[in-house]
Amino acid sequence: MSINVYQEWLGIPEEQCPPDHYALLRLVQFEDDEERIQANYRKLNAHVRKYATGQYSKESQDLMNEIARAMLCLTDPVRKKEYDKSLGREFDESSDGGKKSLGEALVDDGIITVDQLKEAESFAEARGLELRDAVVQMKLTDMETATQYYANELGVPYLDLNETLPDDSVLDQVPRNLVKLNTFIPMFVDDDTLLIVCADEPTPDLVDELRLRFSMPSKFALATPRSVNQAIAKYYAPGMREDVADTMDEDSQKSKGVTRKSAKDKGAKKKKAKSQAAPLTAEELSQRKLMGIMFICWALIGSFFLGNYVVSPLFDKNIFVTYLLMALITGPTAAWVFLMYLKGK
Repeated sequence: MSINVYQEWLGIPEEQCPPDHYALLRLVQFEDDEERIQANYRKLNAHVRKYATGQYSKESQDLMNEIARAMLCLTDPVRKKEYDKSLGREFDESSDGGKKSLGEALVDDGIITVDQLKEAESFAEARGLELRDAVVQMKLTDMETATQYYANELGVPYLDLNETLPDDSVLDQVPRNLVKLNTFIPMFVDDDTLLIVCADEPTPDLVDELRLRFSMPSKFALATPRSVNQAIAKYYAPGMREDVADTMDEDSQKSKGVTRKSAKDKGAKKKKAKSQAAPLTAEELSQRKLMGIMFICWALIGSFFLGNYVVSPLFDKNIFVTYLLMALITGPTAAWVFLMYLKGK
């Protein structure tokens, strides 16, 4: 049974379906207040999310992504201007005020003072930081607020990753090591353009890499570094999406005329690709070492109790038997742990 989600869930009259971005977000035509656009987006997203666990879960997810695309368009100054023109809005091209820098906007909105801005700029320059990170480290504002102002400075949207879900088919085309190296999440394709969410402005190398993978241009939105890293941990847990990404690489090379000589060559290439995986982070290395040490300790304790209370009594409680058993169990265990957990990078 089909359902008109615009009419049933959002109260949009049938004659206005499918709605334009403004009607979809329940905004007046050509609304320019970005805070109002974001507020309506969050309200509608929370409302539609209520249907995510029922029989209309797919329709709910599709509508949430459509609402997100509308918000991203209307909070991107360049795209909004083009979209408004397509709806018949006329602009005075001579009155282009330009964008404010992050520092100027924070001062104008009363979040920091001029003196605090000067201190933050000196703090950032001395430590090689972006001004966004400097004002956060100096506790002049929080990271979410600073990132929103930073997005305004760059002229790109700000996206809350807790409110928008990425497309699995898009995630599958980007390997884990690439997203970890560049701290971004590929979201979905919008208007023949790939949307990615970054903690910072993407590098030219990343833009070129994504263009080759998707055969289309990309655009980016900003999110806080913490939310991007949490999304990477969620959608790219160790071992996830590596095989799919490798397959995409092989298909891409094959489409360019590269053929495999034999199944043996194909297997060797996949093995090589796996061996070139991204190095583990310091936190992951620490966890591996801790796990390895725990294995050795349990082997030592377990072999002692096994030898002292089970095997040794069979030999008149000969303590030498206990030590021998501990050596036979703990030695190989320690060697295995060293190879698997302590030596690996």
